[in-house]
Amino acid sequence: MLFWLKKVVTFWLMPWPVCLTLLVAGLWLTRKPRRARLGRGLLFAATGLLVLLSNKVVSKALIAPLESRYAAIPELRADAPLPPALAACRYVVVLGSGHTDTPGLPSTLQLSKSGLGRITEGVRLLRALPEAKLVVSGPAVGVNPSHATVLARAAAALGIAPDRVVYIDQARDTEDESLAVKKLVGDAPVALVTSAWHLPRAAGLFRHAAVNALPCPADFLGSPNRDFRWDELNWDAASLERSTAAVHEYLGVLWNWLRGRG
Repeated sequence: MLFWLKKVVTFWLMPWPVCLTLLVAGLWLTRKPRRARLGRGLLFAATGLLVLLSNKVVSKALIAPLESRYAAIPELRADAPLPPALAACRYVVVLGSGHTDTPGLPSTLQLSKSGLGRITEGVRLLRALPEAKLVVSGPAVGVNPSHATVLARAAAALGIAPDRVVYIDQARDTEDESLAVKKLVGDAPVALVTSAWHLPRAAGLFRHAAVNALPCPADFLGSPNRDFRWDELNWDAASLERSTAAVHEYLGVLWNWLRGRG
């Protein structure tokens, strides 16, 4: 019950539902002579919030503190030693994201952008760790293959042997994943792969579950360019998506902190 309540509350706190609610409430109140001023205020607030969160500069500023928390694993050259923390890892854990169940598409194209970014980084690390196992996570929806299965198929398409893959297909969220991974790996060190903006919350939950995890960010949404580009001042749907991801994670971090799981 708490799981679904959390999902519902989080949905209505996201930027688009908040803006839509303010717009509808504002339009309704403008029809009431005594509440018209409040209605116009709500319309202005909704429009202003939507404009701000759809701006590239604002959205990247929101997500930057999350994505800069952990450095990416650098290029792994065959003629250079691995970073000691990575070399010690016995598992590469790729957290679940999302996919479509579209007949005829290969597994790599069924994965969401986040899912593809995560499994690609996981495969890169596995190639440098020939003795490590790949742990993929994500439940099924209805009678369709589980998300863990789609991730495993994508890993196989990218060259990972099926016998190196371990499935966690019952975990519904990141907290469930952390507990399932702890049960599976014990005290063995793991490389924890997830989206850079999701990693601070995930790393906190894995620390609370006593998993010896090395944070390995993937799927960056707000990486800055080296030089200034005028299109960075634009507004677009991708920026609203970026802002939404940031708000979702800040709410998740706050929820974990309130429960002592940060």
